[in-house]
Amino acid sequence: MRSDTDSTGQRPPIAERIAGCTICADRFAVTATAHRPRPVVWFRPGARMLIAGQAPGARVHASGRPFTDPSGDRLRDWLGIDDETFYDRDRVAVVPMAFCFPGYNARKADLPPPPICARTWRDEVMAHLNEVQLTILVGGHAQKWHLGTRQPVTELVQGWRDHAPRTFPLPHPSWRNSAWLKRNPWFESDLLPVLRSRVREVLQ
Repeated sequence: MRSDTDSTGQRPPIAERIAGCTICADRFAVTATAHRPRPVVWFRPGARMLIAGQAPGARVHASGRPFTDPSGDRLRDWLGIDDETFYDRDRVAVVPMAFCFPGYNARKADLPPPPICARTWRDEVMAHLNEVQLTILVGGHAQKWHLGTRQPVTELVQGWRDHAPRTFPLPHPSWRNSAWLKRNPWFESDLLPVLRSRVREVLQ
């Protein structure tokens, strides 16, 4: 349950409130994984780069750290940064559209992020992160929310110059998108060098 005040009547910091959120407990209990909520909260005020993704996967649910999986390895390669930089919360905020692993369906496919999470927390988190200079939008869910569009991911990524240098829409770095990367070589030849240069500029 979302808690607005602590035992003294004060409102706890937003990261602490999100970490204790259980609004999706009943929803998760009836998934194929039947897991409990475990919000993965990875941001601090003052962060200069925001990575907005979809939702934690099973490995991140277990580790409690964002992108501790092969997708994270690929994303860090795209950004041109190492683990130490990526996990420096004073510089990099990782705020997915849902803070908890949504679970699997009966076919063991990831469920989408529950919209209630973004409705409950996202506006307040974005107001909290008021020093962000670069936003990385990973996948369609984050792109729809931040850009207010329903354009397909490929179209948005192809039009990355319309949003740079403050925002870069990216495909999800999942291995499932390896075929997409082969079909779209411009992503690595044109977009990634500009993105890496911008990341260095913002995080230096």
